Amino acid sequence: MNKNLILSAAVGYNFQQIEFFVKSLRKYYVDDICFIISDTDQELERKLNDYNCDIIKTKIHKKQIQFKRYEIFSKYLENKKFNNILLCDSRDIYFQGSPFQFNYNYPINFFLEDYIIKNCPYNSNWVIKTYGKTEFNYIADKTILCSGTVLGEGEKIKEYLNLMKKYISKFKYRKKLKYFLTFRTDPEQRGCDQGHANYLVHRSKINDVGFYSNGKGPVATAYYLNKINFDKDSRLINELGKPYLLVHQYDKRWDIFAKHVNNFKGSL
Repeated sequence: MNKNLILSAAVGYNFQQIEFFVKSLRKYYVDDICFIISDTDQELERKLNDYNCDIIKTKIHKKQIQFKRYEIFSKYLENKKFNNILLCDSRDIYFQGSPFQFNYNYPINFFLEDYIIKNCPYNSNWVIKTYGKTEFNYIADKTILCSGTVLGEGEKIKEYLNLMKKYISKFKYRKKLKYFLTFRTDPEQRGCDQGHANYLVHRSKINDVGFYSNGKGPVATAYYLNKINFDKDSRLINELGKPYLLVHQYDKRWDIFAKHVNNFKGSL
């Protein structure tokens, strides 16, 4: 029997940093979870085993895993079949339900933020420095989609991973000269895999794509979330009054989320 799968990376994290992710997820979801972790992190491996998580060990440094995870996930999925797969971040996510308990209408689904690309300096920078100003202009007025939460049918997710691998390899982020001269990691590059995701989707390099709004969909990306409301159980609810299944980037709005997150943790 085919199952669902959640794929995430926790290289460089300790268990306390992803404990909320794991505990909240396991409250609602019993199928497969797989984490990429450092090959030296035995304590994290033991803790994740307690929650019946599969492990992929890697020597790749935490500063490179944001790009390399697509290649690792793709290799892991070879000769495996899953009904549906969620690709997601870990440290800044928690769950209020199973992410698969929603009537998705497309083979692959992306979750939008409440902001357009050209109005966000981070997303604009990632696209411009990877694909150039001309390509940026084609998608500048599109709504930002979050690469940290992508959900779809198993075979369609494999297609997406292969596309991300191809374009990450082909189109390199143009770092500032000083980082070439000093061999330091460019802090601007962090998160620019999202530039690739927005380019691929909004330039129709992948088809049969579904979009879900931040306000009314099943996933909240809190950084640009316009309306933040909680129910009596401290669950974040959307504009339809329904609890989001997954909450992302809540730490970016910690002043609003702190009390409710701590209350919600108490129910786990």
